[in-house]
Amino acid sequence: MRASLIQIAVDEGESVESRRRRVAGMVRDQAGADLVVLPELWTTGAFAYEEFGTAAEPLCGPTYEAMAKAAGDAGVWLHAGSLPERDPDGPLYNTSLVFSPSGDLAAAYRKIHRFGFDKGEAVLMGAGREPVTVRLPQTVLGVATCYDLRFPELFRALVDAGAETLVIPAGWPERRRAHWTLLAQARAVENQAFVLACGTAGTRARVPQAGHSIVVDPWGEVLAEAGPGEEVLTVDFDPAKVAATREQFPVLKDRVLGLEPPRSH
Repeated sequence: MRASLIQIAVDEGESVESRRRRVAGMVRDQAGADLVVLPELWTTGAFAYEEFGTAAEPLCGPTYEAMAKAAGDAGVWLHAGSLPERDPDGPLYNTSLVFSPSGDLAAAYRKIHRFGFDKGEAVLMGAGREPVTVRLPQTVLGVATCYDLRFPELFRALVDAGAETLVIPAGWPERRRAHWTLLAQARAVENQAFVLACGTAGTRARVPQAGHSIVVDPWGEVLAEAGPGEEVLTVDFDPAKVAATREQFPVLKDRVLGLEPPRSH
């Protein structure tokens, strides 16, 4: 299976419309890949909080339309990163979209864990509630977003739902890049799954982005890693390695905690 992670630069000065057109062209250039992945909030930048409200779109807005067409034109499965979604009956959400090679929407995931503590995304956006998986012909994707990476219980839920490949778009800051790499490898090892983690490059809202998108195999081996700038990271991997790893070293079968609700005393 071939995956292409498009590490987009979200530098100041480029309009949402311009970046949308540019990224659609980058997706079309990946024809021949099985899966293409974009980063989190690439239309605005993850830390451009003041733009979330003005740039928010309905689920089937212009970014949806552009990415659906790009996926169909390229004939690829496309995890289109995430965008600020405006729910007409509720708050904003940080929402990821996954499209099939025909350009149909296969899944939408509203980010469960919002970053910012008492500011930023944590107060501007609502929280998703449901883990999301997507079945591809070669593997089952488990979908998570950026700050979700710090919460291993979400990934256990995704594995319990059948996930074999964990896809994590992000807008991760450079100052915590060591955590990005460490946690991506940890999620791969503890869940015996592939991790495809796609970040942004550049600087937005005065926050330098980490870049360094990474692909990790079920043993924690880094198969490919991007640098700090805008680039396309393409890697070939064998999804069958997940089942082989879980059979060879069946650690998931020894789980005890979390399988049954705790008893009250």
